[in-house]
Amino acid sequence: MSAPGSNVEGMSQAIAGRDWSDPAALAPAADPYRAYLDSLGSAESRRTMRGCLDRIAALLAGDGAVTGEGQPWHLLRYEHTSRLRAAMIDLGWSGAYVNKHLAALRRVLKEAWRLDLMAADDYQRACDLQPVKAQRLPVGQAVDADALAAALYACDADPGPAGARDGAVLATLYTTGCRRAEIASMRLADYDTAERSIRIVGKGNKERAVYVTEAAQARIDRWTAVRGLGPGALFCPINKAGRLRRTGNQLAAMTGQAIADLLTKRLVEAGQRRHTPHDFRRTFIGELLDAGVDLAITQSLVGHASPATTARYDRRPARRSREAVDRLHLPES
Repeated sequence: MSAPGSNVEGMSQAIAGRDWSDPAALAPAADPYRAYLDSLGSAESRRTMRGCLDRIAALLAGDGAVTGEGQPWHLLRYEHTSRLRAAMIDLGWSGAYVNKHLAALRRVLKEAWRLDLMAADDYQRACDLQPVKAQRLPVGQAVDADALAAALYACDADPGPAGARDGAVLATLYTTGCRRAEIASMRLADYDTAERSIRIVGKGNKERAVYVTEAAQARIDRWTAVRGLGPGALFCPINKAGRLRRTGNQLAAMTGQAIADLLTKRLVEAGQRRHTPHDFRRTFIGELLDAGVDLAITQSLVGHASPATTARYDRRPARRSREAVDRLHLPES
């Protein structure tokens, strides 16, 4: 991705006379980019924030092939970070997207300070950036019951082990509202059949229990009969020969992307529109709130740090607004 306009043009040369795209620019052996990513608690978080830092590095270098690794983050000053913020806004990025990148930038600069690559005053000034204020309507789509039923039917029509696994994954997605990375990280040892609960570790290394319906439990149990009771991931990869993949003496874990891919595969097979795993999450939250479940309980079930985040998924205000407009009557011509 090349830098747009004049906001970042020539910025790499402006940073203390060093070329940002030159890997030799970073003299110290310590790399704040690597230190920051290593501090994150999950592979999903590392992937997300790596992408943010790589996009920032590409903006600075004016070269989409550049990554953030080995770059002179410690040379950034307020005049550079403020121009970066302006450049991201000029690109048309949403406020939330810009703020996520600014959060990654602040954290990598903090690691540069921790590694004694950057003076405290320089670090504080470089991070003194106002968040972008913006509000957007919720994105994504709700998953209707007919689409889910069709996808589950496609799973049941597959006689192989992948059919049983995918049906269990879809049922777990729909009845727990878990993130795709949380589904991928579930372990058999954390599945309590008596309680119909699964213990997971979510964002911020926070543990919580999620619960499945009896119908979802039946699908999970059907899958575990195929999977066996050996240690390892609850949902594991399956190769083309139908064999379950292992890492050492344990069943291997899937990735979050693999969860998204199998969802797409089953929906396409069923002739349904595509949905993301997060569509299942927003549907779960919306259904609970529609049913009158307390906001705090819903927040706890989905692992949000703030009730304000959960409230953004509430579909009732939009419904009330639509009902209010329906009270109007357009005169006939």
